[in-house]
Amino acid sequence: MELRQVRYFVMVAQELHFGRAAEKLHIVQSAVSQQIRRLERELGAELFDRSARQVRLTAVGERFLPEARALLAAEQRARTVVAELTAGRSTTLRLGTSTGLGAHLDRVLEALAGIAPETRVELVAARAGERLDLVASGGLDAAFLRGEPDARGRDDLRFVPLWQDPLVAVLPARHPLVARPDTPPGVLALAELAAVPLVLTARRNNPSLVDLVVGACHDAGFTPVPGPAYGSLEDTLTAIGAADPSDGLWTVVYASHAARLSTPRVAFLPFGHPGMELTTSLVVRRTDPPAGLDSLLRACAATDDGAGSDRDR
Repeated sequence: MELRQVRYFVMVAQELHFGRAAEKLHIVQSAVSQQIRRLERELGAELFDRSARQVRLTAVGERFLPEARALLAAEQRARTVVAELTAGRSTTLRLGTSTGLGAHLDRVLEALAGIAPETRVELVAARAGERLDLVASGGLDAAFLRGEPDARGRDDLRFVPLWQDPLVAVLPARHPLVARPDTPPGVLALAELAAVPLVLTARRNNPSLVDLVVGACHDAGFTPVPGPAYGSLEDTLTAIGAADPSDGLWTVVYASHAARLSTPRVAFLPFGHPGMELTTSLVVRRTDPPAGLDSLLRACAATDDGAGSDRDR
């Protein structure tokens, strides 16, 4: 017995006419008649009474009809299950990231794996402005963004605050500010760095970070001494570690990232200055959300450090 034969039988039983059944099945009438005959031979019984002018179900056909419909319903359920599983496996979220997410990103991905194990995540690194453009155009499904976004002309985007990212200072491990006894230990006052050259990325690369650090220095009563520029964070840390400890250089990294930067030649000190932190948000499109976005938002909420409620911009 083939499901095709069962399907033809059910259609003829509904129409009680081989011609109309063939039209609805989009095949020729002779093919319907042929398959019904084969089904009857396999079952060893006639399903239709063809002796009269009108086609009628035999007693066997009437008993077989509900079972045939049950077979077709089971087939459809099986197809639906496979389709849902296949669709789940193919769900891929393209997620924009930036350097320094550290343990935050690990926690989000771990939570997402528990909530939607069938969802794959493709991480894409790009500058902040590029991330916004890619989310708006559909090149990314969502993106992490630190600091206050430039929301002008971004009515198509939504910014969901997730957590606060504190900054820590990076100094040579043998710098006097690191080696001194502190109360409380390891907390640095910004004003103590007034004479130490500051190494920061260009503002165009990360305006939120640069504005925060420079503004905090001004609030502490000084303009930071500009240090040399380096091509990467790795080069910057190497230069700081090799600097003369009596003078030194300093920069900032996110506390969540500092734990990943294992190097004995530099030290990471928290600031005693208030406000040395940036909010990380998830950027999503307002319309046409991608498959899997709800699961990602739930995963972010599960790791939320209490940055606040959803902000629409």
